[in-house]
Amino acid sequence: MVELIVGKKGKGKTKVLLDKVNSAVKEVSGNIVYLDKSTKHMYELNNKVRLIDVTSYPVKNSDEFVGFICGILSQDHDLEQIYLDSFLKIARLEGLDIASTLEQLDEIGKQFSVKFVISVSLDKEELPQSYTEKVSVAL
Repeated sequence: MVELIVGKKGKGKTKVLLDKVNSAVKEVSGNIVYLDKSTKHMYELNNKVRLIDVTSYPVKNSDEFVGFICGILSQDHDLEQIYLDSFLKIARLEGLDIASTLEQLDEIGKQFSVKFVISVSLDKEELPQSYTEKVSVAL
């Protein structure tokens, strides 16, 4: 239940993510959440999408980030999709191995029927091997 949008910083991943989330609003019957490192894109998102600025919360590492995601899921049983922009920054994974966190999100997605669409500032070749087939857009 994880879909990845990959490419180095400045390649246009956020635009792809915003287009995907705004298109999904028309097709999804449940709720959608968009997690980012600021509220900069608030006016580019459909008003049915809940924007959360993760940096407003005391998330110190990737385990706390996964807990944060679980907290969001626990309070909204109609949640169908979660979009994560600036994933390495908001999940506190810059310069670290992302495989374990992606695996946890994949498991959470399967357990709660939630799709994660994640923007990662890495090239496809830099991803853990097991996640290269989950790349939907490589820039």
